Amino acid sequence: MAGKGTPATALLGKQKVAHELHAYDHDPRAESYGLEAVEALGLDRSRVFKTLVAEVDGRLVVGVVPVTGQLDLKALAAAAGGKKAKMADPAAAQRATGYVLGGISPLGHRSRLPVVVDETAYSFDTVYCSAGRRGLEVELAPADLIRLTNAVVAPIAAP
Repeated sequence: MAGKGTPATALLGKQKVAHELHAYDHDPRAESYGLEAVEALGLDRSRVFKTLVAEVDGRLVVGVVPVTGQLDLKALAAAAGGKKAKMADPAAAQRATGYVLGGISPLGHRSRLPVVVDETAYSFDTVYCSAGRRGLEVELAPADLIRLTNAVVAPIAAP
C-alpha cells in the first residue's frame, strides 16, 4: 500500500476494519468523480457512494449518497437536526476534511464532522466510497462505515 496511505486508510487499519482498496487512474477531465470510479472499476453504480459537504444552520455536515442520485439538502438538514442546508464552500470543505474535492472520504476527517449516510447503504453487503484521494475507492461493510463515522442513517438521496 506504499504511496496510497490516507487518513481514511490509516483509520481503517488502526480499527482493524475489513476493507479492500480499489485504485484506478484518475482522469482530470472527468466530470463526475463517482461515475468515473464506477466506469474505471466496473462497479455497480448503486453501490458507489459520494461524499458531499454541506452547511446546515452554519455548521458543516457530511452527506454520503449514491453517485446515481443527488443530495436532498432539506432531508440532510432534518437528519442533522437543523432547519436549512446549502452546499458548503469548497475551500471550507477541503479545510475541514483535509481532503481535496473529488477525494473527500467520509472517513478520517481533519475536523470531527457530523455524517449522515443514505439509508440505501444498508441494501448491500459492501459499499464503495472515496478512500481519501482521487483514483482510490474503499470497499467496506455499510455497518463499519456508519460505526466509524458515528453516522446517522436517513433517506437523504434524491433521484
